[in-house]
Amino acid sequence: MKHSTRLYWIITSLMAAFMLMASIPDILGIPQAVEVFTHLGYPTYLLPFIGVAKVLGVTAVLVPGFHRLKEWAYAGLVFDLIGAFYSHLAVGDPASAWAFPIAGLILVASSYLLYRRRLTHEGTFVSSLFESGPKGTLSRELRAR
Repeated sequence: MKHSTRLYWIITSLMAAFMLMASIPDILGIPQAVEVFTHLGYPTYLLPFIGVAKVLGVTAVLVPGFHRLKEWAYAGLVFDLIGAFYSHLAVGDPASAWAFPIAGLILVASSYLLYRRRLTHEGTFVSSLFESGPKGTLSRELRAR
């Protein structure tokens, strides 16, 4: 196994574990998770939805193939973590509260960058993965510019 592939799977595994451990209290409605969520000013009915979305995002990242879905999953995880970071800042929480979203964001960003590097190093042309329309008209239009 190449060094870059090994590094990708180490970082991605850490990211997946981090996000899954963060999603379980949300899904189960653990009192501490509910307390944090209400402290941030969010309704508690949103908590299980966010937890399930994290699980689905991590699943999409870990399943081979489905490149476009994987891109959306990474984006969703980033939105979740940036929202958590901003929410903690907005209510005046100390750095100890918003350090976890930053750590998660670093893991997700690192995993994504290594994923993109793997695509280009494996000879997969990233632009061809995201062609849309008949016979990749979007890609042809972009190349024509």
